[in-house]
Amino acid sequence: MRLSRYFLPVLKEDPKEAQIVSHRLMLRAGMIKQQSAGIYSWLPLGYKVLNRIQQIVHEEQQRAGHIPLLMPTLQSADLWRESGRYDAYGDEMLRLQDRHKRDMLYGPTNEEMVTDIFRSYVSSYKSLPLTLYHIQWKFRDEMRPRFGVMRGREFLMKDGYNFDLTKEDALHAYNRHLVSYLRTYERMGLQAIPMRADGGPIGGDYTHEFLVLADTGESEVFYDSQITDLKFGDRQIDYDDVAQGQAILEEFTSRYARTDETHDEALFAQVPEERRRTARGIEVGQIFYFGTKYSEAMGATVVTETGERVPVHMGSHGIGVSRLLGAIIEASHDDKGIIWPEGVTPFHVGIVNLKQGDGSTDSACEALYRELKAAGLDPLYDDRDERAGAKFATMDLIGLPWRITVGPRGLAENKVELTSRRTGESEAISPQEAIERLKTIYQPVFAAAYH
Repeated sequence: MRLSRYFLPVLKEDPKEAQIVSHRLMLRAGMIKQQSAGIYSWLPLGYKVLNRIQQIVHEEQQRAGHIPLLMPTLQSADLWRESGRYDAYGDEMLRLQDRHKRDMLYGPTNEEMVTDIFRSYVSSYKSLPLTLYHIQWKFRDEMRPRFGVMRGREFLMKDGYNFDLTKEDALHAYNRHLVSYLRTYERMGLQAIPMRADGGPIGGDYTHEFLVLADTGESEVFYDSQITDLKFGDRQIDYDDVAQGQAILEEFTSRYARTDETHDEALFAQVPEERRRTARGIEVGQIFYFGTKYSEAMGATVVTETGERVPVHMGSHGIGVSRLLGAIIEASHDDKGIIWPEGVTPFHVGIVNLKQGDGSTDSACEALYRELKAAGLDPLYDDRDERAGAKFATMDLIGLPWRITVGPRGLAENKVELTSRRTGESEAISPQEAIERLKTIYQPVFAAAYH
């Protein structure tokens, strides 16, 4: 993309209404525009990152064997009355009526609707196990929406639902989701720690939240510092292997890590004092097993091999897709702006032309732009007639991980400057070497994609 043709309304000053870093930088970088309290338009740069995150979520869900579908944002109140949650959910639910005076709601979650889909089409144990998921906009009418996309009223969420014959099968689905989430977050450059959590309005005895440590987190967390040394990495896993899934669950949840809602001071005291930590955390996902809570209430049953009809065991598993943008920025920024991890960056590299209009620099930048695109990379070429300082400030603000700077002096020696946004280190190399270096850097990112 050529910046002269792109829509990137950056701001020079910090917006007064922004209280935390991610909100401030998303507004300054032209990623979002507030339309009303807690509701945002996603401008091109923000929408591009949102799509990168969605793609990783889709890939990891399907790698785990989960099947995508799409459910509507508006739901019938009758389904929620069946489960008993329509009146119990509270004021966060946006209730409305259509022209026929039928009670409707803007979905805050989809347990009832997906259970209705399941009971309509599945009647035999032979169709199990089954996990369906979608990525869809949700609405929860927060009393005090704040912190930008971190606590908005409208938000994009991945929610998945497993249907299994037995509790043991459903707990394997729980473990399968935990593994897929660990892979998902690490591909985004995040360490999201699974912590014992409270079931809340969804319910469930087995539940873990995934939290990213950040000073602006809404939750106080207590944990054993050893857990921050754990990495899933590029290990291979068979998602059908029950023992392997259980071993990974135990590896990542056996050390103490809890939110303030479930914190147990006596258990925490058993952690060696030098490893006890307290911090703030941002929730970016949660997994639940809640058994037959919804299937019994709504008649979602299957016939077993012996002819008995039984309610299925279920779980619900969510990732805050739009919230993840804020969490990534909170975890990865400096005083100049955002620092995107390679896995989610809106553009893989920025090209800065130091002397726009000069024949040699224009030609070199055009050649770099073409060859990077031919190599499968997505460059942003700053071809504006602006001073160099303004171009560098824009690149630093929007946070592209790598920048190639092209100027007449370097080109005289067939050199460009390749700069890392994270470290600030620069290296003078040939244009072709810069392309090859970037191909090597991004090869693991592309290799991680699930096809």
